[in-house]
Amino acid sequence: MKPLTEQEIRSAFVNCTKGEAKRLSVPRDLADRPWDDLDYLGWRDPQAYDRAYLVTTLDDRPTALALRCPTPASWQTPRGMCSLCLTSHTGGVSLMVAPKAGKARQRGNSVGTYICGDLACSLYVRGKKDAGAGARLHESLTVEEKVERMVANVAAFLAKVAA
Repeated sequence: MKPLTEQEIRSAFVNCTKGEAKRLSVPRDLADRPWDDLDYLGWRDPQAYDRAYLVTTLDDRPTALALRCPTPASWQTPRGMCSLCLTSHTGGVSLMVAPKAGKARQRGNSVGTYICGDLACSLYVRGKKDAGAGARLHESLTVEEKVERMVANVAAFLAKVAA
């Protein structure tokens, strides 16, 4: 992924207003991110941990989503699998819900999926971050094929939000 500026990120949101995009917290360490290893930029809001953001490039343009992360009930199973990168975590996967774009957003419609709680899918797929024993299923796919699958999963989620 090519490095993005704060302004590029703020103007890329498809499922929130310009005012909301202007007020949200953008990471201060953009220059220090491992851009070459990222297929999307994801982060949790440090002031409101139930909010997360995801930015990727679609059709050579940055596209961003605002996400909500409901707190799981204490009885829910803590082990889960990320729908984007297929990494399994104990307590490290969150249901992230995105308001749909356009008129569907105004009607209160949303789409959800399970994503690594730290939004570091790109690093898990490449083996640059370890989620612990048993986190990655043995597959015959190459790293490049796993990356392609994850990118397709991210694009499919974005398409559901934008639909």
